[in-house]
Amino acid sequence: MKSSLAAPSRRAVLATAALGAAPALAATGRIDCQSHLFSEEFLKLLEKRKSGTYVYRKGDDRYVVVGEWHRRILPKHTDVPAKLADMDASGIARAALSINDPGPELFGQDSGAMAVMLNDFIADTVRQHPTRFFGLATLPFHSTDAMLKEFERATTKLGMKGILLYSNIDGKFPDEPAWRPLFAEAERTGIPLLLHPAYPTTYQATKGYEMAAGLGLMFDTTIALSRIILAGILEKHPNLKLVCPHVGGALPYLIGRVDHQTMVLKRGADNIKKAPSEYLKQVYLDTVSPVALAIRYGIDFVGASRMLFSTDHPWVAPQSILSQMDTLRLDAATQESIFRSNAERLFRL
Repeated sequence: MKSSLAAPSRRAVLATAALGAAPALAATGRIDCQSHLFSEEFLKLLEKRKSGTYVYRKGDDRYVVVGEWHRRILPKHTDVPAKLADMDASGIARAALSINDPGPELFGQDSGAMAVMLNDFIADTVRQHPTRFFGLATLPFHSTDAMLKEFERATTKLGMKGILLYSNIDGKFPDEPAWRPLFAEAERTGIPLLLHPAYPTTYQATKGYEMAAGLGLMFDTTIALSRIILAGILEKHPNLKLVCPHVGGALPYLIGRVDHQTMVLKRGADNIKKAPSEYLKQVYLDTVSPVALAIRYGIDFVGASRMLFSTDHPWVAPQSILSQMDTLRLDAATQESIFRSNAERLFRL
C-alpha cells in the first residue's frame, strides 16, 4: 500500500539536514576569546592600599576602586573551578584567559613588577589547565623598554598567545608615540593585541544613572580604535592582528560618519590613505553583545573570518551570548569559523 504522503524532495531533505546540523556542530569545542580572572595575590595587595587604585571590604563583599568607580568583585571573578564548570556547561573547550581592569599601568614605577606578577599568575593558571586555557598578557607602560621587555618575556618564556591592551593607559590613549613600538613588535612577531576597555575617559559624562559600564567602556574602545586608525597605525602595520571586543564598541555603527569626515571633508585624514572603514575591516571583532542584530551586523561588516566567539566571563554568562548566536541560524561553515577556527588561526593554537 502506497503512502498518501509525497516523499520530500532532495533539496528539502538537504535544507532540513543543514538547519538541524548547524547548531549541533558548534555545541562542543568552542573557543572563548575573552575570559577574565582576578588574581587573589593582586587583590590582597590592593587591600593594603587606601588611595589611588585599591580594594576595600563591605560586609562579605569586596570592591575594587579605580578613579571614582567602585565595582563589586563577585566570587566567580577568582574561582577557576567555577569558570571551568561554566565552560563545560556551555560547550567551551578553551578560553583566552586574562586579568581584568585595573592593569599594571596604574601603578607608576611599580607597574613593571605588577605586570610580572599578573602575567605569572595567568601563566601558572594556564599551566595547571593547559588544555582549557591559553593566556593573554598585560604590559607595563611607564617606559618603552619595560613594555618591550615584558612583551618578550610573556610571549616567549611564559608562552602567552596575545596581549591585553587597554583602551586607555592611565588616561592616555595607546596611539601615543611612546607606545608605537608595541604595534611594530606585535606585527613582527604575529602576536595579537586585544583592545580591552579600561576605566573610561568619559567616566564623568557616564557616571550618572550608572552608565559607565554600559556606555563609557564602549565609548573608550571606540575612541581608542578610531585614534589607532586615524594615527595611521594600521596603514603602517597592515599585518597587525588587532581585536576590538564587544563587536567593536560603537565604531562599526559610526564609521560611515568618520569616512565622510575624513574622505569628503578632509578632517583628520593626514595619516591614512584610504577610508577608515577599510582599516576597520582589518580588525577582528568579537561576539560580546546581548543583541543578535549587533553580532549579525559585525559579521556582515568585517566578514565571518574576522569574528571571534567571546563571552566576557564572568561578567557575562556564556549562555546569554550563545542564545543570541542561536537566533542567527548561521550555517555550519560560518559557525566553525566563529566558534573555533578563527581563534585557532589568530592565536596559533
